[in-house]
Amino acid sequence: MAKTPAQRIKKHGAKAVVPQHQLPPVVNPTTNRTPEKAQGNSNLIVIAGVVASLFLFWYLHLLTLDQLTQLTKGLAMPDSLIGGFDPAYIGRLQGEMNGDALGQLNYVHKTAGTLFPLIFGFTWLLLIGTNVARKALRWALWAVPMLFVVVRLWGNVAIDAMLASEGPDGGQVAMASGLTVAGWVLLVLSLLAGAAAVFLNRRMRNEA
Repeated sequence: MAKTPAQRIKKHGAKAVVPQHQLPPVVNPTTNRTPEKAQGNSNLIVIAGVVASLFLFWYLHLLTLDQLTQLTKGLAMPDSLIGGFDPAYIGRLQGEMNGDALGQLNYVHKTAGTLFPLIFGFTWLLLIGTNVARKALRWALWAVPMLFVVVRLWGNVAIDAMLASEGPDGGQVAMASGLTVAGWVLLVLSLLAGAAAVFLNRRMRNEA
């Protein structure tokens, strides 16, 4: 049975041979994660988010909502009306939409209608965050896509409630129309905010 170092010292004194124990080498003691690599990883996520946002926008507005007009004799869905709508238009739309059409629109709102603003909003927050260093300016630009997400999701609920009512209620129509117009305006402003963030970042790099 092997003796412990203490037992060897007790038996042989100063002549005891005590084996030297070495700690295992530290795995990866240094890191190669530079700010440039971190920026590159963020850029890859932003690019993926932009591609996903473009696809979802096409799928939602240019494909699915457009196809639903086949069930309404060509009347566009409220989500597609950039300039808003009035009670008269909603009354005509309700006259053409049966339970199946309403169910399909509600399903679209719960799927692509929810995914698009969430993915777009997350992508634009990351885009602005990685390009704007000043905290106050970053938060000011962040406010636009965050408002867009809230307004678009709220607009989905408002449109479903409006179309599910017995007739065109003036208050519901005004709210849904206002949210729809605000959603389109905030989408454009979000695009401009993202472009401004990229422009400011490049300008600072050129001045450095």
